[in-house]
Amino acid sequence: MSSHTTPQRRPKLPTGWRRTVARLPVHLYRLGLGPLFGRRMLLLVHTGRVSGQARKVVIEVVVYDAEQRAWTVASGFGPNAQWYRNLHRTPQATVQVGRRQHAVTARFLSEEEGGRIMAAYAPRHPRAARVLCSYMGFETDGSAESFRLAGEQIPFVRLEAS
Repeated sequence: MSSHTTPQRRPKLPTGWRRTVARLPVHLYRLGLGPLFGRRMLLLVHTGRVSGQARKVVIEVVVYDAEQRAWTVASGFGPNAQWYRNLHRTPQATVQVGRRQHAVTARFLSEEEGGRIMAAYAPRHPRAARVLCSYMGFETDGSAESFRLAGEQIPFVRLEAS
């Protein structure tokens, strides 16, 4: 693996007012404003691995497969994100897209699948791909290969409707 894909740092989880801002989309879903996000974002309701309580987070949809009724998402905070760790413990969850809710089961994707997904995502959403990679500490040169290599290091999860 080339050094330009090794993350220099993982982003720190937001605290204080930044956490409040990061949680704002969850509150918008609670207010019934989920349709504002279209199909680009979803509300994931999952089970806390320690508390057993319902937890909520809004995540960007990287790929939506209408035929399979599956949403692929990436963990921007890496494998230590709470929602990601919680899904490892209890893969059954619920997603809300707009006003519609779907029971889902999480399937964790391989590095190779992650690389293919990122390489396909980058040309469709070049700015978002650059921002995501930069945020996670990956340097990319804009080529499909650099995005593929970065994607191999990003944890991707496919949320499959039950």
